[in-house]
Amino acid sequence: MATSKPPIRSLVIFVPVVANSAIHMRYLFSIFILTVTLHAAEYPQMGPDIYSPTADAAEDIAMALTLAKAENKHVLLEFGANWCVWCRRLHGLMETNRDVTRVLDQNHVLVMIDVNSRNGTKRNLATIEKYGNPTQHGLPVLVVLDASGKLLTTQETGALEEGDAHSPAKVIAFLQQWAPPR
Repeated sequence: MATSKPPIRSLVIFVPVVANSAIHMRYLFSIFILTVTLHAAEYPQMGPDIYSPTADAAEDIAMALTLAKAENKHVLLEFGANWCVWCRRLHGLMETNRDVTRVLDQNHVLVMIDVNSRNGTKRNLATIEKYGNPTQHGLPVLVVLDASGKLLTTQETGALEEGDAHSPAKVIAFLQQWAPPR
């Protein structure tokens, strides 16, 4: 998935939407945002970046809202940082667990928002403030928006954990609870 590497820039590509494609949402931002990486991971010891240190969250959310309207979906904002172990665990679950991926793809457009602070600057601060400072609950934190951009809920992810991982059943239940009406 393209989000595993930090982009130095994003290019918008307009491609016809494939209706009812199981792959469509999984590679949504691979289709609409081509991510090009020319530098090393922000925290190499943690592996490839999962959040783009250079992405503009407001632009990404605007694109996601447009797609959500067209496909009758909600937008799932995942606030986190590349140094965060729990962020990486949740991201891994969303990418590798077929059941979680299916429910996510059917109902939500995912936007991963980097909220790391480097050199005294907090990334995407305006977006954090716009959605009521969800990072006060820790990282990662999830925010669900309807297709018009209305904030529906904020979820600290500790409640979705079980042992040393996020519970697929709890994550699926959360995603289904905040899916748009069909």
